[in-house]
Order: sequence, then C-alpha cells, then structure tokens
Amino acid sequence: MAEASRWHLGGTPKHKLHYRKEVEMRTTLQEFLLYLIFLINLCILTFGMVNPHMYYLNKVMSSLFLDTSVHGEERINFKSIRSITDFWKFMEGPLLEGLYWDSWYNNKNLYDLKNSSRIYYENILLGVPRVRQLKVRNNTCKVHSSFRSLMNECYDKYTSENEDLSDFGLKYDTEWKYSAPIINSPWHWGFTGVYRNGGYIFTLPKSKSETLNKFINLRMNSWITRSTRVIFIDFSLYNANVNLFCIIRLVAEFPATGGILTSWQFYSVKLLRYVSYYDYFIASCEITFCIFLIVFTTQEVLKIKEFKSAYFKSSWNWLELLLLVLLKSTEKYSDFYFLAHWHIYYNNIIAITIFFAWIKIFKFISFNKTMSQLSSTLSRCIKDIVGFAIMFFIIFFAYAQLGFLVFGSQVDDFSTFQNSIFTQFRIVLGDFNFAGIQQASRILGPIYFITFIFFVFFVLLNMFLAIINDTYSEVKADYSIGRRPDFELGKMIKKSYHNALEKLKLKKPETDEDKKSRKSRDLAEQARREGFDEKEIQSAEQMKKWKERLEKKYYSTEIQDDYQPVTQQEFRDLFLYAVELEKELHYVSLKLNRVMRKVSALQY
Repeated sequence: MAEASRWHLGGTPKHKLHYRKEVEMRTTLQEFLLYLIFLINLCILTFGMVNPHMYYLNKVMSSLFLDTSVHGEERINFKSIRSITDFWKFMEGPLLEGLYWDSWYNNKNLYDLKNSSRIYYENILLGVPRVRQLKVRNNTCKVHSSFRSLMNECYDKYTSENEDLSDFGLKYDTEWKYSAPIINSPWHWGFTGVYRNGGYIFTLPKSKSETLNKFINLRMNSWITRSTRVIFIDFSLYNANVNLFCIIRLVAEFPATGGILTSWQFYSVKLLRYVSYYDYFIASCEITFCIFLIVFTTQEVLKIKEFKSAYFKSSWNWLELLLLVLLKSTEKYSDFYFLAHWHIYYNNIIAITIFFAWIKIFKFISFNKTMSQLSSTLSRCIKDIVGFAIMFFIIFFAYAQLGFLVFGSQVDDFSTFQNSIFTQFRIVLGDFNFAGIQQASRILGPIYFITFIFFVFFVLLNMFLAIINDTYSEVKADYSIGRRPDFELGKMIKKSYHNALEKLKLKKPETDEDKKSRKSRDLAEQARREGFDEKEIQSAEQMKKWKERLEKKYYSTEIQDDYQPVTQQEFRDLFLYAVELEKELHYVSLKLNRVMRKVSALQY
C-alpha cells in the first residue's frame, strides 16, 4: 500500500508530477514577471504621449472661438449660429478678433516679427487660416409636379456624386473656382454627410483689415448660396511654452432642410517629440517596446508552428495576436490637420492596445482562487447568457424602433434609430427625459416608458442577475469540495518569497512540524469560513492526529515487514478512531438519504 501511494493514476511517480508542477509554476512566474515589465514600459510610453496641458489648451481655444459673442448681440456666437446672416456676423466679429492679436492690451507692439499673430500672446498662428466650401448641383433632387410652378430649383443633401465641380460667381479668384481634392486626405464625418477634401478654397491675409475687407466682399457677392452644404475654417497654433500644436477646425453645415448646424474639432498634439530629457527617456522606452514586440512576435510564431491549429482554440492566443496587430502604424496655409488626424488615430490604437494589455493579466491571475471562480462562472453560464441575450435584444430593439417612430420627429434623444438604442441604455441607468417623451405623445409616451422600465429593468435585468448568481453558487459549491486550480499564483509568489528569504538567511527554514501546524491552521480557518462550528473542527483535528499517529506506526515503509505489538493505549486510540469514523459514515448516510428523498419527490 505504501508503495502504491508513491504512484499516481496512470503509473506516473508522484515525485515526477511534483517536479512538473514546480517547473510549470516557475515558468508561469517568469512569464508573468516579464510581461509585468512589458506592461510597465507600455504604460510609461503611453502616458508619456499625453500632456495635461492638452486639455487646458483646448479649453482656452474653444472658449475663445466658440463662446465669444458678437459685439452688441450677446445671443450670437459660433455655437448658436442658425442663419447665413449669423454666420457672416461671426466671421467679421469673434473669428476676426480671435485670429489677429498683433498688439498688447495697451496697443503697443508686442513682437518685432512682421505680421505675426500670437493668440493670447502665447500661441503662434502658423501660416494663415483657410476657409473651404463644398456645394451641390442644382436638380440633384426632384420637385413634385404640384409645386414646380413655385420652385424650379432643387438641391439635395451632400454626396460626392451630387457635388458641384463648376466655377461660380465672379470666377476670378480661388474662392470662386473649384479645387480638386487631395488624394489620400481624410474625409470629414459631419451631422448630415461625409465630406471630402477640395472645394472652393481661399486663405485669409496676414492683415486684419484686409481680411475684414475680404469677408465683406464675399458677403456682398453672395459667396454662400442655396447650394452650399458645408464650410470649413481651418487653422493651426503652436505654443512653445508647453511644446504643443493645436489644430482647430470649425464646421458649419447647411442641411437641405435649411438653417445651419455647427460643430468643431480641437486637437492638441505633440508633433515635436524629443525636446526635454523626459522625452529622451520616453524614446528609450520606445526602443524597449520594439524589443518586446520582436520577442513576443517570435514567441507566438513558434507557438503557432508547434501547436498548429490547436493554437487558435485558446482565447488568450487570440488576444496576443490582437495585441501584435495593434502594435504595428508662411504665406500659405499650413496643413497640420492631416498630421493631427493620423496622430489621433495612432493615439487611439495605443489606447486600445494598453486596454487589451491590461486584460491579458487575467491570464496569469486566473490561477488565483477568486479569479478562477469568476472565469468558471462566466464559462459555465455562457449558454444561458446567449439565450437570455437573444430574448433581451428582441425586446430591446422592439422598444427602440417604437421610440424612434413615435418620438423621433420631436425628441432629440430619439431622432435616429441609433440614438434610440443609446437612449434606452441611458434609461436603464436612470438617465432619462420623461418630460420630453410625455410632451411628444401624452398617451404613448407614458405607456412606452412604464412598460419599458417594467419588462427591461425589473424583469430582464433581474433574470440576468439570477443566471449569474445561480451559476456562481454552483461554482462556489464545487470549489468547497476541492475542485480548484492545480496551483494558485498568489501562493506560488508567496512560496518563492519565503524561499528567497531562507536562502538569504533572513528567515529560519520551516520544519516539517511548522508546515503541518500552518497547514492545520489554514484548514481550520477555511472550515470556519465555510460555516463549520468549533466542535466539528476540533473533532476533525483529533481524528487527523489519530490517523497520522497510526499511519506512522503501522504503514511506515521502513518497518512494514516487522511485527509491531499493540499497546493498550494504542488499541484505545484505534477504537476511538473507528467510532468516530462510524459516526461520520452515519452522518454522510443520513445526508445521502435526504438528498435521494428530495430527488424522488421532484420526479413525482
């Protein structure tokens, strides 16, 4: 029996299994520490790209160009523009005053540079601003026959097919002549269309008075017409104090319905990367990052080569591949918008990369008991969640379509089907505009709101929580009877820490008795957490002592062939041990009978 106890199922010696486990633990810990270094380096790299001054620079510029009102008319600023008249008032007022800062507040010349503008005295205007217009052709839509006598012109919404490419107006300058779009330049996604580059373009002079005269000339000669669909105002600034570029785009869309919709973009980016010592430290992190990238790519290629199709069965391998893919991309107008666009795109890719890099930590901490319970819960209830999701989204999209059709023409939150979906998620979180819904429809509004809250919030969400709770209870019950990971990362790190202290002679080596005592305390503490009382714990500890004493005497491999007489005390201990075993077996038998009766009752 003692000989058999040294062997595991399948004929593998126990000491070999223990050695394999130690190797696996050591490899996992080394991989975790290496990945931790990579993650710290990636965090330094990503946070080094962000400057807290970016927000303040954007805020200052947006306040200047968006919130400044027209002199004498406080209601008109860029955000509140609703007509062509308001637009020209903004161009000749707040925009003109915001762009040209050529003197100090006491009218003294601030700089010796010729025709330079320094907004708020600190931000250099790079080159000159550019204004660009896109138009559509006439007769791009059809007028109903009943109204042709009243209106013979029809201008549809903007598309690249409907765009007007012909010259118009005075035809003697660039603002009246069409300029072809630049190849590979980014398009602009607005409220009512997606606009490409090119169009009717002009740049503003260096002089404030010349710019004002140009605006007046364009207004008097009707540069903006019924066919106008969008106007872009682009310019760029540089602040040497914080080494940041601010690329600004103000957009005024002229939808086919009439009126004007305004939007804006403020991008503060760091295009001159290596200036200070900290920047060079970030450069060293970038080099380290490239080394890690090469190492991880090599590892994944070797894994694919070794495991072939089995490699793609692991979700963690898909995450690693995703990480590797994400890790791989002055009298004239200075076009920094193209650079800013791709810089923001690069920042977004890095942000997604760091997100998935943090998610990958779950691969290592899944060896922890708590995290293993979480992953087991999610994997076990995934089928129930998929079934629930189908039912949930059928009801959710039905309500979204109802809200869009009933309230879409009157409530901004339901103006599109996509907005309806996001609005319903906000309702679930407690953010809703019931007054707007009720005003749109006094009968259907309250009915929609009350039934949506009842079915989605009270019924469906509680069903979802019930699925998670029931599955978690099952997983926790399985773990309480011993189904748990082969090893836990926390214990592995703790053990390595104590071994290091012992090797450095900072801690006394732990004896076998200390190990047994610590293990016994851990088991007792675990039993208390699981609801056992002190009497049951003490009885179990006494039985364990009897078992160890008897095994030591009668099952020792060293003296298994010798005859060992039994003393009266040992016989008494053996008898008590047998009695306790009989009690435990009787208790287990009662529990089994109770369970069987419940099962029989369920069948009938």
